[in-house]
Amino acid sequence: MAVYQHNTRILVALDCIIFGFDGESLKLLLIKRNFEPEYGKWSLMGGFLNEGEDLEEAAGRILYNLTGLRNNYLEQLQTFGTVYRDPVERTISVVYYSLVNIADQDVAAIQAHNASWISLDSKPTLIFDHDQMVTVALQRLRYKAALHPIGFELLPSKFTVPQLQKLYEAIYGTQLDRRNFSRKIMATDLLLSTGEKDTNSVTKKGQLYTLNSDRYRKYLDGYYTFLPELAELSGG
Repeated sequence: MAVYQHNTRILVALDCIIFGFDGESLKLLLIKRNFEPEYGKWSLMGGFLNEGEDLEEAAGRILYNLTGLRNNYLEQLQTFGTVYRDPVERTISVVYYSLVNIADQDVAAIQAHNASWISLDSKPTLIFDHDQMVTVALQRLRYKAALHPIGFELLPSKFTVPQLQKLYEAIYGTQLDRRNFSRKIMATDLLLSTGEKDTNSVTKKGQLYTLNSDRYRKYLDGYYTFLPELAELSGG
């Protein structure tokens, strides 16, 4: 059997940037480390690639271990490989970002990992190069959410148009014109009326919708462009 002649040991890690939305703000799922290095500091959830495991499988495993969720939106972001990024041993990190519905999380799993949902506006300083990872992930999310309606992954199964607008305002960090947003969203044919109303609303804006999954898949496949004007707000 052929063997490569190379004696250097380099570890491959995976870090997951997990975004959630609580109805008001965009959040990150972060862990407060109870192990070295950087004990007591905040970081992304990560782990090492196992033998016989491909990258996507490993990222899904890490996401599941922390949240108890499977089959969520998961996309490879970038590889970070600065020589001294990890003070313990030479390690390259393949970074993924994921979009989850906070209501679906496994609370026990999150507590077991000493994890918390923290608003992006209140994000503490993270270890290693994790702050840089989050910056790149947010830029990718903003760009991708303008072209494809992946933001819906952060919502509950039933939602109102004002809730959807709040989500996109949280993603882009800006206020959007209500009438213009509503008109453009309804024109996408992505929303299906449930015939129900949000019990907390007293106006017709409280109508509950669900996602048209067939139409959604066509947007993801590039048949249509979602809200391309938002791409200008992506920051990268």
